[in-house]
Amino acid sequence: MKGTILSGMRPTGKLHLGNLEGALRQWVTLQDEYKCFWMIADWHALTTSYGNAQEVKQNVLQVALDFLSAGLDPEKSAIFRQSDVKEHAELHLLLSMITPTPLLIRNPTVKEQARDMGLIGGDEEMVKINYGLLGYPVLQAADILIYKANFVPVGKDQLSHLEITREIARKFNFLYKAIFPEPQPIIGEYPLILGTDGRKMSKSYDNCIFISDSPEVIREKVGNMFTDPRRIYRSDPGHPDECPVFLYHLIYNESEISEIKEACQNAKIGCVECKRLCAEALVQRLAPIREKREKLEQSPSLIFDILGEGARKAKEVASATMEEVREAIGAW
Repeated sequence: MKGTILSGMRPTGKLHLGNLEGALRQWVTLQDEYKCFWMIADWHALTTSYGNAQEVKQNVLQVALDFLSAGLDPEKSAIFRQSDVKEHAELHLLLSMITPTPLLIRNPTVKEQARDMGLIGGDEEMVKINYGLLGYPVLQAADILIYKANFVPVGKDQLSHLEITREIARKFNFLYKAIFPEPQPIIGEYPLILGTDGRKMSKSYDNCIFISDSPEVIREKVGNMFTDPRRIYRSDPGHPDECPVFLYHLIYNESEISEIKEACQNAKIGCVECKRLCAEALVQRLAPIREKREKLEQSPSLIFDILGEGARKAKEVASATMEEVREAIGAW
């Protein structure tokens, strides 16, 4: 094994193509090379859904089903629910004691999230948001450091969070004892996945294609997708590099990509037919995941057994780290 990895997703609902291509496919590969901890971050979900705790709880099962059906293997990795390992909360509390507030207020990712939620207008209003959201990176640091993770697979938009984790690790190591490694990013070449309206795929935009969608739903969603904005008529030449549907072809229909591009540019194919081909390619590529998920859905108790065993594995490591932390601080 090359080292230890921690990553996770918030249970805000079923996972979509952006989650699949932006993270899950990479995770499936990494689990063969690293000691991996894959977390369903239900406490993190409460930072923005604190009034919907029951919904978060229900979504844990949906995310676990998507994790397993996409190929995460409980025999190779620890797959667990964050709140089942209470040591995360204890380390978060202790790390919050040494984390300066300005470090969190400057975090561009939290600022963007707060603006998207309508909680703030400008940066000067960051003091208005609750600590749970402002302190999100401290809890994230605890998640990573409690397993002494050497690497974290992240997108470029998460690099600021990881740098905060490294700063917190350096400060703890300086003040007390060198316990924590400074985790480094693993940045994959994630393909761009746009939503059905041409914007970033997001549940908040209601523009997602979920990896658990039925073939009928996929065909309907792809059929309603935005296409080349400059192609007004069927006889107009297309600009595939400006079309969200063509981006899907690049990922899910590689074998026909040259033909489709040439046909679009020369008006040999219309957008309706192009979207039909895209939908069928997507249905075919997602079929193994969908079929595996349907089987797993028949045994919800098995899913919770897997999460329980994953929590046991995670807790074993987390408990040992916390013993070192308490000893280093020397207050107990």
